Amino acid sequence: MILQIYSKALYSTWIYYAPERILFDAGEGVSLTMANRIYAIKYIFLTHGHVDHISGLWTIINSRNNSMGDREKPLTIYYPKGNTAVEEWLQFIVKVNGDLRFELNLVPITAGQKIFLRQAGSFARYVVPFRVRHTQYDQSFGYNVIEVRRRLKEEFKNLKESEIAHLSKELGQENITEAYEKKVLTISGDTYGIDPSDAFETEILLHECTFLKKEDRKMNAHAALDEVLSIAREARVKKLVLYHISTRYSGKIERYLKNLAEEPFEIHYVDPNELFTM
Repeated sequence: MILQIYSKALYSTWIYYAPERILFDAGEGVSLTMANRIYAIKYIFLTHGHVDHISGLWTIINSRNNSMGDREKPLTIYYPKGNTAVEEWLQFIVKVNGDLRFELNLVPITAGQKIFLRQAGSFARYVVPFRVRHTQYDQSFGYNVIEVRRRLKEEFKNLKESEIAHLSKELGQENITEAYEKKVLTISGDTYGIDPSDAFETEILLHECTFLKKEDRKMNAHAALDEVLSIAREARVKKLVLYHISTRYSGKIERYLKNLAEEPFEIHYVDPNELFTM
């Protein structure tokens, strides 16, 4: 499992990224579904302060504090700096859990900041937030999970394997390769639509798609299917996962997606009535 997602627009959204034990957003019911696995969570990244994305924080913190699970593991919550709804909710949770028996870190972050998850030699994996268009007064973020990888330098790409192996012994691996950043996961958060450059060549784009019909949208706060598909094409993604789909489309989603087989990427969707796993 790479991803576990529950997302019902207006009610609850949360995304668990298993490789790094990250929870993106924490909507209602996340603890009920994840049960004891909430102790595995190392980081929580919040996209914005709407209640359907943050209401589950109280249960996570209270459960970890009061049950018999491992309290030696710290929990770090990252959120958009200056987001008043998130800050006030976190202050309240800390106040009513004044006897916290585990380390809880609350960290405001800004767009473009690198939050490192893992570093080993030349390998690194980190999260970078980017601004999205959603709330009028408080900042909203999407997130990229990025890996630093290595690849052959351009001048060596047409050589035979035997020649590359010889050069590697003679010059060293570091001298025939170069480091590059690779987006492995992009999460839009709630938005009217992200800038395609923020998801360029990502392996998995998880984009909100509240409206499958553009004419159903009354305000420009959420994305529609045609817009998301256009973003994914321009960004040249490998996989697209649609989430935050309105319950008005329950039982009808396949009908809207049946003609998308020709798209140059895999398409998956999070049914608003089911838990999604990839």
